[in-house]
Amino acid sequence: MIINEQNFESLISGDKLVVIDFWATWCGPCRRVGPIIEELAAQYEGKAVIGKCDIEENSALTDKFGIMSVPTVLFIKGGQIVDTQVGAAPKQVYEQKINALL
Repeated sequence: MIINEQNFESLISGDKLVVIDFWATWCGPCRRVGPIIEELAAQYEGKAVIGKCDIEENSALTDKFGIMSVPTVLFIKGGQIVDTQVGAAPKQVYEQKINALL
């Protein structure tokens, strides 16, 4: 799922866990995390909202969360950031965080 400035507020206003991968096309580690995020989105479909946000196309969201390096993955529940993963990590790290928050 593509997460952007237009759909962000409606996504986080629900009661589901929202996982956002802030990434950029020029970022090597982001290209490694991207397929993991897509796998997780399919794996947790119906349980969590998982998607990607291009920092260059969504500067207001990037600024709002103070994203300083990519990839940065935010875990949001009830409209609040409840966990963060900065830098690339193996799929198991994301799965553990998601399972702990569901």
